[in-house]
Amino acid sequence: MPETLILTRTPATATNGDEFQPVIDRCLAGEEAAYGLLYQRLSPLIYRLNYGLLQNREDAEEVLQDSFEYAFRNLHRFDSRKAAFKTWLYQIALSRCRNKRRRKWLPSFSLSQGIYQEIADTETPLPDETLALSGEQKAVWSALKQLSPKLRETALLRYYEGLTYGEIGEIVGVPAKTAESRMRLAHQELKKILQRVA
Repeated sequence: MPETLILTRTPATATNGDEFQPVIDRCLAGEEAAYGLLYQRLSPLIYRLNYGLLQNREDAEEVLQDSFEYAFRNLHRFDSRKAAFKTWLYQIALSRCRNKRRRKWLPSFSLSQGIYQEIADTETPLPDETLALSGEQKAVWSALKQLSPKLRETALLRYYEGLTYGEIGEIVGVPAKTAESRMRLAHQELKKILQRVA
């Protein structure tokens, strides 16, 4: 029977990163299977963020692998007193997505053109389900692509990852109030874009 990682949301009073700390400790002790557990649990979230930002399957996969490779190589530097492990991993992936965008001009692809499904992501639609997205859902994805990178990052982290403004601020490197302000601007822009196509 394969080992699974069971995680629960930690109470607000718990130290950041507590939910992953036992597995991280096992990784640092040299247990190979523990790395697999972290990857299994977090790769769907990181891939979804990468794909949402880059809109390209191959680039999203490349950034996913690069992010985990960097995180695992530098796991000894992770400090749960400074940030939750998931937040740290999002920061790594976001930085690599930004670098990928800077290095090349990426064509824009609709999510309805296919989503990487080898990752066990239960929240992102399967290809058949993606084709069946409502016109409204497709319009929202199209509108998201028209936002500036900063607003798109914030909107994806808020709408699709369900993060708080404090968590978003930690990931993108701004105060929570700035993240909230960016989300408000993103919402206003999305509303304008969607009204134009309605």
